[in-house]
Amino acid sequence: MSGHKGLARWHEYMERGSDPALLAELLADDAVFHSPVVHTPQAGKLVVTAYLVAAAHVLGNESFHYVRELVDGDEMMLEFVTELDGIAINGVDIIRFNEDGKISDFKVMVRPLKAINKVWEMMAAQLAAAKG
Repeated sequence: MSGHKGLARWHEYMERGSDPALLAELLADDAVFHSPVVHTPQAGKLVVTAYLVAAAHVLGNESFHYVRELVDGDEMMLEFVTELDGIAINGVDIIRFNEDGKISDFKVMVRPLKAINKVWEMMAAQLAAAKG
């Protein structure tokens, strides 16, 4: 794992079971989230929080783990693997931290197509449940 303080805090968030309060401390107010299934960027801390919490609940099961990290200053690419309903998923989180050490940009890419469809289905359910 990298010595980058923000990245260490991200790993802590994932290991603690996606606590929204911890995530809120990690995100910049003007954070932007790029979903693998939504074509427009999702902007603002509250919206990004909702997406990342839902993603952690959908993808962050006992099979989820990061297999590679590429770190270049305040930009990171974290490759992950997980399994949902028997579908092997491979993806990357591309994270940019701002000068305050907070996440300013978060992009998720997932493969294969079968995995994208499963993630879309489960994320939609998580986000709908969160809305109420």
